[in-house]
Amino acid sequence: MDILFISVCTIICGGETYTDMEEFGKAKEDWLRKYLELPGGIPSHDTFRRVFSLLDPEAFSNCFISWTQAIHKATKGKIIALDGKTIRHSFDTLTGQAALHMVSAWATEAGIALGQMKVDSKSNEITAIPKLLDLLDIKGCIVTMDAMGCQKEIAQQIIKKGGDYVICLKGNQESLHDEVKYFFDEAISLGFKDLPFRYFESIEKDHGRIETRRCYVVEDSAIEWLGETGHCWPGLKSIAAVVSERKVGKKTSIETRYFISSIKGSAEKFAGAARSHWGIENSLHWVLDMTLGEDKSRVRRDNAPENLALLRKIALNLAKRETSSKSSMRAKLKRAGWNNSYLEKLLVS
Repeated sequence: MDILFISVCTIICGGETYTDMEEFGKAKEDWLRKYLELPGGIPSHDTFRRVFSLLDPEAFSNCFISWTQAIHKATKGKIIALDGKTIRHSFDTLTGQAALHMVSAWATEAGIALGQMKVDSKSNEITAIPKLLDLLDIKGCIVTMDAMGCQKEIAQQIIKKGGDYVICLKGNQESLHDEVKYFFDEAISLGFKDLPFRYFESIEKDHGRIETRRCYVVEDSAIEWLGETGHCWPGLKSIAAVVSERKVGKKTSIETRYFISSIKGSAEKFAGAARSHWGIENSLHWVLDMTLGEDKSRVRRDNAPENLALLRKIALNLAKRETSSKSSMRAKLKRAGWNNSYLEKLLVS
């Protein structure tokens, strides 16, 4: 426990490596002894390396998920985004080990990482997503995924656990994607003549960029034709098209994404769920790489890459939960490194 505590504090304060953990411990030894016994003094960087190489990542992850589930319930988070990320420098050419790829769960309203699951090097996200869902309490939540999660078995699992889904369509479900695309192309061109639909539009202006998002949702009897064409999805209640038009100066770009979902109701709710999914890229993956240095990490051996990935999520969650400061994540971590009182505040937030 002493080693785990020192490691989490090191990462909160901007450290990245085993050597950083040892140096942090030496620099903060007087402060650490307020909370830890440290019978053998500050562990060496080799000790940190051995511990994280041998620590069972599944047991460690289960402890993490128990903690985050309690936080998620307390904050009444409703949208959970699932997405994959590769830790680019975790490969090992000498042993032929591929770079570690993780699927993470992100609670968008709470702004915290809920859990992670390693993708087997000989498989893909399709096998990791069900394992992660097994560990999460998703009852009453909307689970959002990109096209990799577009599998009937995964949709069934979400429905069975009392959740709903919003899943983006792409090439891995080619016929379904093409049919939904053709349907909306026709419907939009005809102004949805004699076809009930829901609509929501939002406009954002920022630094010379104007982005307009138009969300079209069709449900109930209007999508019965999907079953007739062999696309019988568990819990399917609606399909949607989200058209994003971006203007920067004189340039205009348009992108249309298509979705299947088990939710009904306002198009605004659907648009919010679809857009919230990309928060996992900006608020989790980007912060892990740019602020916590995950993509630069060269930790490669045994269980260590997976365990350190989890440590970074613990540090990120602790910093996210401290809301008295409006500072950026980077500023919070710097302040924690400089100010013991603020570090304590992050640890108990």
